[in-house]
Amino acid sequence: MNRPISTYKRVQQWAVFGRLWFLFDAKWQNPFDSAEKIAKYLAGKHKPIYHPLSDVGDHVVVINTKDIALPNKEWRYRMYYHHTGFAGGSSWTSAWELHNKDQTKVLWKAVYKACGGSLLRHNMMERLHLFPDDKIPQELMENISDHMKQLRPVPKALHEYTEEEIKNFPKVFEWPEDYVLN
Repeated sequence: MNRPISTYKRVQQWAVFGRLWFLFDAKWQNPFDSAEKIAKYLAGKHKPIYHPLSDVGDHVVVINTKDIALPNKEWRYRMYYHHTGFAGGSSWTSAWELHNKDQTKVLWKAVYKACGGSLLRHNMMERLHLFPDDKIPQELMENISDHMKQLRPVPKALHEYTEEEIKNFPKVFEWPEDYVLN
């Protein structure tokens, strides 16, 4: 007895097979932890139809790559190797120098490494869209259907608090009204 599939179920199935577009905000995020999460979506590992030999991944749009946060002293000590292919053409570049040249390159290299050595890596990297700030072209903005949760919360800067929030903030002790700071 074959019953027809409901319209809702049919749409749900097409959503699994279709390529969705996800938005990820990299502000204050560790690029290496973020890269593992982004690579998971690029490969399609979050879908029930995932198979290592199938190219079923989604598009990921990453904004604010200029505001990534490397742990401890990694800006200075993490080095990237590059070779031009000519004799004596090898060079090492620190993370902060690479970030100053191209503000998307550190995260791009982290995602490239997190995608593994599969032959599908090139196709996955084509579905990665990196932007140094939050300005996304309109044609990409129309495609975005969902967002990925950040791995760690972004703290508020002091100038982002209102006067009321500052006034109501719990204090360890109160200064006397007539006390003057020198």
